[in-house]
Amino acid sequence: MSASRRSGTTDELGPDEPERDGSDLLAALLDGMDAALCAFDADGVLTHWNREAERILGWTAAEAVGRRGFAGWAVRTADAEEVEARLMSAMEAPGRQVHEFALLTKDGGRVLVRTQSAAVRGPDGKPAGVYCAFSEVHTQIDLERSIALSEALFEDASWGVVLVDADLRPAVVNAHAAQALGTGRTSVLGRPLGELLSQGVEELESALTHVLSEGAPPAPAEMWVSVRTAEGEKRRCWLSGFLRLASPLAEEPVPLGVGWLFQDVTEAKQTEQEAALLRFRANQLHRAARAAAECEDPGEAAAVHLDFALAGFADHALVDRVAGGRLADGEGPVRLVRTVATPAGSPGPSLITGKAGLPLRYGEGHPALQCVERAGSVRADAAAAAAEQAREWALARQWPRDSVHALCAVLRSRGRTLGVVTFLRSAGRNRFERADAMYAEDVAVRIAMALDLEELAGKA
Repeated sequence: MSASRRSGTTDELGPDEPERDGSDLLAALLDGMDAALCAFDADGVLTHWNREAERILGWTAAEAVGRRGFAGWAVRTADAEEVEARLMSAMEAPGRQVHEFALLTKDGGRVLVRTQSAAVRGPDGKPAGVYCAFSEVHTQIDLERSIALSEALFEDASWGVVLVDADLRPAVVNAHAAQALGTGRTSVLGRPLGELLSQGVEELESALTHVLSEGAPPAPAEMWVSVRTAEGEKRRCWLSGFLRLASPLAEEPVPLGVGWLFQDVTEAKQTEQEAALLRFRANQLHRAARAAAECEDPGEAAAVHLDFALAGFADHALVDRVAGGRLADGEGPVRLVRTVATPAGSPGPSLITGKAGLPLRYGEGHPALQCVERAGSVRADAAAAAAEQAREWALARQWPRDSVHALCAVLRSRGRTLGVVTFLRSAGRNRFERADAMYAEDVAVRIAMALDLEELAGKA
C-alpha cells in the first residue's frame, strides 16, 4: 500500500508515478542527521549506516550494510566480542545505554567514540534489533562543555549575563544581571530596555544594534546608566562586553541575538575619578601659589588664586570683604564690600572692584552673611525651582542670573574673619558636595592670606 493510502488521504497517483513506501524519506532523514547512526537486526547484522558514520569511519553504506557486527573491519578482532555484547545488550535493557570504545577507520586509524544505543521494537512490541548513535568523543565533550559553560554563566557567574534577542529585548537573564537591573529573572524577559534603564539606554541599544550588524567590538566598553529601582534611580557604571550569536545550523550566519556580559565597576570608576580630581585640584593650588608669588600687589594675588580655583570647579566666583577690613568673633552687624569678581559675561581674568568701598545690600539670611556669622562653609541651591524662579533667586542674592548652585567659604586669617568667597555654578553643573567645600576652604585660606597681607602693607 502506498504512503498516501496508508495515511488515509485521497490523493491519486499519476500513471507514471511509482508508489513510495517511505524508504527514500527514511534515508534522507538518516543522512541528514548530525550524529552518526547505524542499526542492527536481532542477529547483529547491520541494516542502516548513514553519511555521518561514513564521514567518521570512512566506510560507505554499501560496504557496511549486510555485515555481521563490527568484527574484523570496524573493530579489532580481539575487542569485537566485547563491543558486540555491549551494543546488543541494549535489546534487553530499558532506556538508552551509553558506552565508549575505539572503532577502526577504513584507512586503519582508530577513533574513540561515545555511543548511545537502544532497542528497536517490532510490531509485537518485542525487541527486533538495536540502533546505535555515535560521535567522536572530543566532539561530544566540546558539546557538553558548551552546555556546561552556558549553564554556569546563567547560574553561577559573578557578573551579569544577558541574552538579548534581535528585537533588543532580554531573552535570558542570569541571577547577577537580574539583581543589577533591580528585578527578577522572569519579570525582565521580553521587556524593552527603556523600562529598566532611565539613562544610558540609547547608548546601550546603539551598541547592541552595532554588534548585530557588524559583530563584536574589539574591547569592552564602559557605560554609565541609571537603573530604575523601587528605591529610585541608581547611577551605575557597567564594563560591558558583547558577542554576536549566530545559529550553527544555518548555512549562512543568522543572528539569534547578542550575548551581553557586564560587570559593575561603579566604585572603582568613582574612586578613579575622585583621585583624578584631587590630582587636578592639587596641581591648580600649586600653580596658583607659584603665580601669586610673582604678584607685587597682594590684592592681585588674591585674584590669581580665584582664577586658578575656577577652572573646572565653578562658573563664577566673588570675594566679599568685611567692611573695615576684619571682624572679630562675636562682633556685628556684618557688612560686606565686593572686592574681586569674575566677569559675568565673556570669560576673562577676575576683576578687582573694591576701590569704592560701598557695602553690598545683602538681605537677611543671605548665604554669604550666614557664612561670615558661622565662620564656616554654606551651600545653597535653586535647582529644584523653575527657570524663571531660579533667575529671580539668583538676582535677589545679587549673583549672576544663571546661578543655581552656590558655595560660600569664609576668609579667616590670624583668628579674624576677613570676608567670604562665593563660588557659583549654573544649571549645567552638579550641586556642590562636601569634597567641593573642602577644596573651596583650601582656596579661601590662600585668598585670606593675600588679603591680610594687603591690609598689613597698607598700614605700613
